[in-house]
Amino acid sequence: METERIEATNFIEDLINKDLEDGVYDHVATRFPPEPNGYLHIGHAKSILLNYLTAKKYNGTFNLRFDDTNPTKEKEEFVESIEADVRWLGADFEDRLYFASDYFEVMYEKAVLLIKKGLAYVCDLSADEIRAFRGTLTEPGKDSPYRNRSIEENLRLFEEMKDGLYEDGTRVLRAKIDMASPNINMRDPVIYRIAHLTHHNTGDKWCIYPMYDFAHPIEDAVEGITHSLCTLEFEDHRPLYNWVVENTDWEMPPRQIEFAKMYLTNVVTGKRYIKRLVEQGIVDGWDDPRLVTIAALRRRGFTPESIRMFVELTGISKANASIDYAMLEYCIREDLKMKRPRIMAVLDPVKLVIDNYPENETEILEADNNLENPELGKHEIPFGRELYIEREDFMEVPPSKYKRLYPGNEVRLMHAYFVKCTGFEKDENGNITVVHATYDPETKAGSGFEGRKVKGTIHWVPAKECVRAKVRLYENLIDEEKGVYNEDGSLNLNPNSLTVVEDAAIEPCVKDAKAYDSFQFVRNGYYCVDAKDSAPGQPVFNRIVSMKSSFKLPK
Repeated sequence: METERIEATNFIEDLINKDLEDGVYDHVATRFPPEPNGYLHIGHAKSILLNYLTAKKYNGTFNLRFDDTNPTKEKEEFVESIEADVRWLGADFEDRLYFASDYFEVMYEKAVLLIKKGLAYVCDLSADEIRAFRGTLTEPGKDSPYRNRSIEENLRLFEEMKDGLYEDGTRVLRAKIDMASPNINMRDPVIYRIAHLTHHNTGDKWCIYPMYDFAHPIEDAVEGITHSLCTLEFEDHRPLYNWVVENTDWEMPPRQIEFAKMYLTNVVTGKRYIKRLVEQGIVDGWDDPRLVTIAALRRRGFTPESIRMFVELTGISKANASIDYAMLEYCIREDLKMKRPRIMAVLDPVKLVIDNYPENETEILEADNNLENPELGKHEIPFGRELYIEREDFMEVPPSKYKRLYPGNEVRLMHAYFVKCTGFEKDENGNITVVHATYDPETKAGSGFEGRKVKGTIHWVPAKECVRAKVRLYENLIDEEKGVYNEDGSLNLNPNSLTVVEDAAIEPCVKDAKAYDSFQFVRNGYYCVDAKDSAPGQPVFNRIVSMKSSFKLPK
């Protein structure tokens, strides 16, 4: 089959193009093979999209396969969350969802094949003894005293392991390769261990389970994967990957290609650290919006398009590098700025009373949803005598160059009128409770003020019709100045990573907002309706990202 050369944009596509031209493969098949032992994070998104988009570019196939060979850490909860994450990112795996555990019979048969070829043996050394026999980077390992068992004895012992005759840890099956290999992974690695555990998919059918380095290449080969794209830490495992597929007799063995992981500055991605944060109640589950699990990013309000933009900007390479978290924030701002309505929200409300506005009268003003995107249309805002403004938008004694409300000063109310401050009220503690003003009816929505200038514009919401809501303001979970880890390995947590505004006032247009609906709160940032804690008519908003960014794309 002739395959038209596709112009390469990264080194992986160069290798694929050569394989197709040389006739090594006549199609492209990729997979994403997560272990269901935790939630996926932003680094996994890179792998998902790389595998999926590579297959799509070559009109190939993409599989989602759960590498569920270790029942000690796997849960159905993790399986469900991973499926949801991959779908959300737009990687289509319908009718191509697989489980490594579906191939346990095949793996067992291939292990038996290796024994029959004299390439595997049952070893009675303990885990500590195997480790001691393995040698070091500068010294070769030593042969196990069980290495030269006969094929017949190994077949019998391995079958008895399968039949449950031995306790955990008493015997393993090892590949017979080379104890003097400069690559420690090739020094007779363990390929099966005994584990009397209930598996989430196969129940109690098996009490022996394959090791990852043995199972993974067989899974790829069974599914007809052509290019097994994985991260750089598996580069030293590639000789073992190749050894397994070459010695277990496959017509079209897959090829492993490694690429660099994505490291983000000042974030927590390690599953054991996230698990600890969850179990200690420091965060609100694996989807806490301060985390960078895919579920957390989705709950916070990130979009699949922003994640894809981020992955494309970081690129594909063979060299590990750290990416500034600000780049991820840049991507979500870029994605949302033309898509989302811009509305007014007051996070720290103080009442503004327009004394010369008619009592018990309300007029309806009109505002563009997004000035940069007229297709989003307009929305209506009630306007009356009593409003809420931000507390910081009024000062009794302002500093120089302060352009907002203070006694005697005039500002523009966004989408509405010019108002001039005429006074204010305080409570017994000296806190401002009410600001008084008058309005000029000739200045509605920016009209009728030729020759008059105001230096400040502030936002507002109607006091009677606004929606009162809880708003969560997120900062980095990690203290950026101290780095991620302390000397003892613990995390440098930022005590100000979450601030909760209990009673914000927001335009009434959000009263019917649904989970994951997002908005730009003018002058403030982008916010999303929380999917877990919101209730009908009682939205809780998560700040996705602030308006300001220090990140700039390199030229």
